[in-house]
Amino acid sequence: MLSRDELRRHLIQTRIAGDVATSRENNLDHYSSLANRDPHYMLGLTFEQPWSYRDVLDLMAKSAGVVADPGHRRGQDTIDPDLTIDAIDAMAERVAAVLSRPAPRVLFATGHPTGLLAVHLPLARFAVERGATLLTPAEGWTYAGSGFGRPRRVRYLQDVAMLDDRGGFVHTHDPAPMRHMLDELDEADGGLPDLVVADHGWAGAAGEAGVPTVAFADSNDPGLFLGEAEGKIDVVVPLDDNVLPRYYAPLTERLVTLVSRAL
Repeated sequence: MLSRDELRRHLIQTRIAGDVATSRENNLDHYSSLANRDPHYMLGLTFEQPWSYRDVLDLMAKSAGVVADPGHRRGQDTIDPDLTIDAIDAMAERVAAVLSRPAPRVLFATGHPTGLLAVHLPLARFAVERGATLLTPAEGWTYAGSGFGRPRRVRYLQDVAMLDDRGGFVHTHDPAPMRHMLDELDEADGGLPDLVVADHGWAGAAGEAGVPTVAFADSNDPGLFLGEAEGKIDVVVPLDDNVLPRYYAPLTERLVTLVSRAL
């Protein structure tokens, strides 16, 4: 496992954190849309606080490390690599606490099959090795997804849920699949999961349902950070959610190693 300083350098070099690819314009547009309660950016969550545009920006500066200055409107934006590492460490504590229980039931899901899947798969394998049951509800469930309206279905790869569209895993923010999956589990004898590890609407819907949830989120996905601030999501790790999959390996190694040490 890399030291903290080595990992920080890696995050900056690969742009998982530091000067990230997501533009300032894109971030601020999403913050404004969330403040206006655009459902697409709420990621399946509801909020008790009013969360104005400035409130969202202030929270994202605190939780993700974006530039706090509201006058910075264009160009480069940032994620603080130390916040990324701190959140990974906090996530490891939450995951270890669940895996220390007898026969834990865990659900993994990602809306980023070309990026964050590389983080979910090793953690899911480790969870199985430590006695967890990985849940696979609603496999094959089909619905008319957002966007083009084509049928999309829930499909699992090594027990990580994703959306399939005509034979390919697709990027999605949609909370609808997770809502259906949790409804199916709630109606079954086993009940809801002990933990959900997810991102995008998969994480938002789980947190909204009251399921213990840890998540990954980019700086342009503020909804999950608001969910964390309101206590609906346990931990949100700020990072660029779609760099080359191999770049996530040192971060994933730290996560799995810290979980293992805590057990």
